[in-house]
Amino acid sequence: MADTKPDKPGFLSRLFGRKADTPTVPEPSPTTPQAGGEPEAMPSPPTTGADDLAAAPSTVTTASPDTPEASKTPPELAGADLQPVEGLDPEGTNPQEPLPRIVTEQGAELRPDITAADLPAFEPAPAEITPEAKPAPAHGWWQRLTEGMRRTSSSLSDSVTGLFTKRKLDAATLEELEDALVQADLGVPTAMRITEAISSGRYNKEISPQEVKAILAGEVEKTLQPVAQPLVVDRSKKPFVILMIGVNGAGKTTTIGKLSQKFRSQGLKVMLAAGDTFRAAAIEQLKVWGERVGAPVLSREQGADAAGLAYDALQEAKANGSDVLLIDTAGRLQNKAGLMAELEKIVRVVKKFDPSAPHATLLVLDATVGQNAISQVELFQKAAGVTGLVMTKLDGTARGGILVALAEKFRLPVHFIGVGEGVEDLEPFTARDFAKAIAGIEG
Repeated sequence: MADTKPDKPGFLSRLFGRKADTPTVPEPSPTTPQAGGEPEAMPSPPTTGADDLAAAPSTVTTASPDTPEASKTPPELAGADLQPVEGLDPEGTNPQEPLPRIVTEQGAELRPDITAADLPAFEPAPAEITPEAKPAPAHGWWQRLTEGMRRTSSSLSDSVTGLFTKRKLDAATLEELEDALVQADLGVPTAMRITEAISSGRYNKEISPQEVKAILAGEVEKTLQPVAQPLVVDRSKKPFVILMIGVNGAGKTTTIGKLSQKFRSQGLKVMLAAGDTFRAAAIEQLKVWGERVGAPVLSREQGADAAGLAYDALQEAKANGSDVLLIDTAGRLQNKAGLMAELEKIVRVVKKFDPSAPHATLLVLDATVGQNAISQVELFQKAAGVTGLVMTKLDGTARGGILVALAEKFRLPVHFIGVGEGVEDLEPFTARDFAKAIAGIEG
């Protein structure tokens, strides 16, 4: 018979001093047949009652008392937690009690033959220094405005920086600058005026991009300053009627909700009229805003006559002493004659109740439409007599310069601009802040 090499001592054998030539003889399993005899019968599996299952934790599995000790699976051992398993002897002889664990002050577990003095000096890890939690600073209007106008300002800044980096101010450069300003929807008259201001006294000389931005901001501010007018509620007219108009998706209903909250914060009693009777969603949206700001909402079923609803809203607002009545209207394309005629009817019916109403007709413009906004102002002004503008979604476009072109062409007051969905993202329009933001001047 060929010689066989003894098995190489395992990790546990070397750790606990087990000799390689002393094999561990496991106890015979109850299911193993004995020499010269019949195999022993397999013990029946223990039964566990419902009460036992309820009492035992779900993450712990306990062995049955009928299961022999030798068939238990030892728990997994790792790292410094290597200790003899209860009921098994490392040398493979008789069972012995598990070695007691010694825990040092540092939390380390030692074997009985090792003391704390045998360990190197304990050096605690340096505590991680974390700065004190500070509340995030609230973004002011200027920061929200500059962030919202970043697309527009970046487009202009890139053009200006590319044109005036190591180049003299010659005719070709000025022509390219004018084209860039027109492409930013600032309008031809404004672009020509800015170009002339930059070239004045600097022709054929070098000029820095920062100087160009400063001149750009100054000229834009000059154009916008006359139209930057706040919306003033005349409290002698009770209710002060505001008619909100615009194309589909411009943000009329949301703007009404934001304005309502601002008026309520000023102590004014506000009432809303859901005049967009074509869309059930618009009616529900306005009701949500009414609940949010604490303003009553007059509405009718979908498809009701919008002019009749406006008349009823005026009567109700007069009766309950409302200071402001905001009338929503359905979005309509400015080139649809039938829809514009319906808007004219609303205005006529309102004037039958109060000849001075509506006291303000605000056209809500979506900044992303660019040059199409000029056509909207022209046609809505003919149909409803626009008294002021509200520009929304300036944060979603690189064409925010269209507001400058509108101011140059129509000279209509710009009351509010919006750069986001939050209530705080609709603020009164200021020419200087807008000019600096569009030119990309920080602070």
